[in-house]
Amino acid sequence: MKIKLGRGVAACLLAVCVLAGCTSARSELGTSDSACYLALPSATEAAGPHSRLIGVHLFTLSSLHKKAPQLFKALPSVTASSQKICVIAFDGTFTRTSVAKPLGLASGTVAVVISKTPSNQLLGTVIFNHAPLHFGHPHTG
Repeated sequence: MKIKLGRGVAACLLAVCVLAGCTSARSELGTSDSACYLALPSATEAAGPHSRLIGVHLFTLSSLHKKAPQLFKALPSVTASSQKICVIAFDGTFTRTSVAKPLGLASGTVAVVISKTPSNQLLGTVIFNHAPLHFGHPHTG
């Protein structure tokens, strides 16, 4: 009887540890970019009402400079640093008059809104014909 009780307690402890590990790793929104989801309302407003969200990324200015130099160069007078920024991309039809703080092309099909985090200060909306970064989710299986 004591052996069965000991095995039951051990099994319960193991289950609790496994479940606690699974939930604590995903306590936010399940991505490392979750801080940027707070910027979605202001980013949507900057891109305009007829835009469709493509994706969200969290970068430092220096990592953006390395991963998307064309996007970094479009920003007005910023230097690469550890400042965290949100890069939020939208699909649609965009012109310099239809977005807030326009940068990049005069018109295009992708608008990338860049804002500081956590302050949510808009740095600019860069217009492209193609997304300068991959914004999709990886698929497995």
